[in-house]
Amino acid sequence: MAVSYVQEWEKILQSMPKEYKSSARRFKRAFEILTAEAEPEVGLTPKEVIWKKNKAQLYRYIPKQKNLHRTPLLMVYALINKPYILDLSPGNSLIEYLVDRGFDVYLLDWGTPGLEDANMKLDDYILDYIPRAAKKVLRTSGADELSVLGYCMGGTMTSIFAALNEELPIKNLVFMTSPFDFSDTGLYGSFLDERYFNIDKVVDTLGNVPPEMIDFGNKMLKPITNFYGPYVTLVDRSENQRFVESWKLMQKWVGDGIPFPGEAYRQWIREFYQQNKLINGQLTVRGRKVDLSNIKANVLNIAASRDHIAAPHQVEALMNVISSKDKEFKLLQTGHVSVVFGPKAVKETYPSIGDWLETRSK
Repeated sequence: MAVSYVQEWEKILQSMPKEYKSSARRFKRAFEILTAEAEPEVGLTPKEVIWKKNKAQLYRYIPKQKNLHRTPLLMVYALINKPYILDLSPGNSLIEYLVDRGFDVYLLDWGTPGLEDANMKLDDYILDYIPRAAKKVLRTSGADELSVLGYCMGGTMTSIFAALNEELPIKNLVFMTSPFDFSDTGLYGSFLDERYFNIDKVVDTLGNVPPEMIDFGNKMLKPITNFYGPYVTLVDRSENQRFVESWKLMQKWVGDGIPFPGEAYRQWIREFYQQNKLINGQLTVRGRKVDLSNIKANVLNIAASRDHIAAPHQVEALMNVISSKDKEFKLLQTGHVSVVFGPKAVKETYPSIGDWLETRSK
């Protein structure tokens, strides 16, 4: 079917006035990209699974050097989308960059929850999964201390984990575009206002929250740009093969969402977005109060200036409540996703994290 359309388009192209042919060629190329080309491969940095629990897997990336930095690094991603955004493609992968710099890198992949996981709470992930993964990293590496990097919601969860596990030897914490203060969440605050958004009805009806619903909500922050912008840009730059490859990688990841476990989603919306319990010291996890002042590890806290999902003021708020003596807030001129993928990520984000960790991992 697609081939016949392309052939018909070729006939139309030949009959067009000269001044329209360039635009028509770009439309034709964009059509071919969307209908005929294979999806790109992702997550190609060599790794092995060293631990599993339920759907979750802990990866260790195969070191390229014998002499590694002494402190291993555990990465924790959000419960939304898949974590291969951290290892999207060769040359555009934070994980590959850190492995190349001699870090012993691990990634906690939550996997894809099924209907049987609808009762999973944030408590379960924070108290049962992350601590066990951290202990496995320490045993595997033989190290006395570890670093933990949390991206997006994964950083928020990591902060809670660190505050509740003072006995674990956490030396360094890196937070990347992670929200901590939910008092002003922009349009999210309007969308999720408890007067209009009945979180109990959503979870009780759906069980797990489908990824399409999460994606739609994120895109509604800037609807014209997010719904139509990628395709307008594709048509405009369809003859730039380097751009096309990056576009395909990003669209694959954006469209590769996973369900959000229902009970965890109920907590995330109610206790964070609607009640802002974390930064105010009111959050409890299995009856244990979360006090962010318990965090004493070295901290690098990264925000993105164009981030509409975790605005800089939501990220920076952490700096006022932790007890770390060595702490740095860094604002990068990127967006929520471009902080980890794209030219600016490669030139700014990767070295910022690598340099900061290197001096604190010896």
